[in-house]
Amino acid sequence: MPITYPTPKLVIFDCDGVLVDSETLSNQVLVDNLGRYGLQLSLAECMDLFVGGTMADVRTKAIARGADLPENWVAQVYDETYARLRQGVDLVPGIPDLLALLQVRGIAFCVASNGSEEKMRITLGQNGLWDLFHPHAMFSAQTLKTGKPDPDLFLAAACHFDVQARDCLVIEDSENGALAAARAGMRCLGFDPQGNASRLTRHNAEHITAMSEVPRLIGHIP
Repeated sequence: MPITYPTPKLVIFDCDGVLVDSETLSNQVLVDNLGRYGLQLSLAECMDLFVGGTMADVRTKAIARGADLPENWVAQVYDETYARLRQGVDLVPGIPDLLALLQVRGIAFCVASNGSEEKMRITLGQNGLWDLFHPHAMFSAQTLKTGKPDPDLFLAAACHFDVQARDCLVIEDSENGALAAARAGMRCLGFDPQGNASRLTRHNAEHITAMSEVPRLIGHIP
């Protein structure tokens, strides 16, 4: 007998690495920046340490590992990251089709990110998605002053759409995001196209490697 999956009333997308393929670009900026302040990391190490965290958390972790960062470091690294992203960032493959399908089926969706609205304006704006999410379907940790792995960002999104946590589906690529979804009592699809999903599945996320898998997992929608 085929598995019957529940159809969500709200799909909550992370931004970086889920809607837009920006994680590698942003983390290379971090590698280069932190190297100037005495912390040498490979790109893989940087992504393993920092993906899914707020920039304030990145600063704390980097200092603990020996980086000599100035007081204005967060603003500095944001400026460097935004400059790189303005050069161009692609959508994650399959996202346009998935968003179109959700619209046709009348399933609400939003973005909830530990990044800033300014960053999302850059990445989503150049790909034609800014107006789709802003201002009523966009939740930023920087704006709301609460970030993953705390569940409050996701719960705020559910409250805004008047949807119970059990009727939400989160799509995440970071351990912090998967943990936040688990703490919020929400089903989570853990997106990792490389297939290395243990950091996500340990928090009960269901591993997916492509966005084309999502329709089948939200009620056998063709």
